[in-house]
Amino acid sequence: MGGEILHRCEWATGEMMIEYHDLEWGVPLHDDRALFEFLILEGAQAGLSWSTVLKKREGYRAAFDNFDMVKIAAYDADKISELLDNPGIIRNRLKIISAIGNAKAALAAVEEFGSLDAFIWQYVGGRPLVNSWKTLRDIPAKTDLSDKMSKDLRKRGFKFVGSTICYAYMQAVGMVNDHTVDCFRYKQLIT
Repeated sequence: MGGEILHRCEWATGEMMIEYHDLEWGVPLHDDRALFEFLILEGAQAGLSWSTVLKKREGYRAAFDNFDMVKIAAYDADKISELLDNPGIIRNRLKIISAIGNAKAALAAVEEFGSLDAFIWQYVGGRPLVNSWKTLRDIPAKTDLSDKMSKDLRKRGFKFVGSTICYAYMQAVGMVNDHTVDCFRYKQLIT
């Protein structure tokens, strides 16, 4: 009698990605700091792999004051120079500047909606959308909803929030359950 084999989404390979898949990906997040962290990290991923970003996550937390929106919104030219010299993060000037602008835009959303959580989760009516994909190939890179979210975020001054980034964000923070139906996390997250 052997132990039951856990089936995971196909993309979850390697220790770091398996841990992320099993513990974080698709889990509904409602903490403003964590929601902002994922917004910045998903934008930083543009053109790169998620594993590259995950490897630098602790570096980002240290460099970006643990994703404190108020502190980041106040970053100046000296702080930008410091970040550009920091090997613990992705040293892309546009992505760094967008993080500062996104902090300001997020704070404006908090002012209007009461929390980043209320603002972000309005796109799915406050509850995760549960999909039923059979394979990784079935999962879209973007949807009509991520198109709408992207358009809205851009109007509010957010950057690095294209539709594909928005959909990846929705998946990461649990706004959608895109675990494949044979993945052990699929059922765990809908119960």
